[in-house]
Amino acid sequence: MRNIFITVGLLGIVAMGCDLKDKQGGAATDEGIAASNAWLEIVDAERYGDSWQQACAYFRGLVPKERWEQQIASVRAPLGPVLSREVTSAEYATKLPGAPDGEYVVIQYQTKFQNKADAIETVTPMRDPDGAFRVSGYYIR
Repeated sequence: MRNIFITVGLLGIVAMGCDLKDKQGGAATDEGIAASNAWLEIVDAERYGDSWQQACAYFRGLVPKERWEQQIASVRAPLGPVLSREVTSAEYATKLPGAPDGEYVVIQYQTKFQNKADAIETVTPMRDPDGAFRVSGYYIR
């Protein structure tokens, strides 16, 4: 299956080239994981409009809701339901390629879908202006 990239195109959700701050980001990393897990529950329930609404302001400003709903549905539907998901890494970063400076957590999950047994999901929450972490990018490989 081809790599599937659903996100704000500018965010390049990869840990390579990021300014990582593992020790300083401990609490932020935990907050990012919690935000990511909550957002994934919404996506898993196929509430794609709600997932757009719960994404960060930057994401919502770049990706229209209708476009997001179409893209995520076309990617997730063929995979089937999630059978298992486990965090395999979570890295705090203040800089990501092509994205504005800020606070990010790049989280990778080992995920098993009904129709794709070995997937890696990368979810990247960023801290919104109100102080909460919200998802800014989603990538499935």
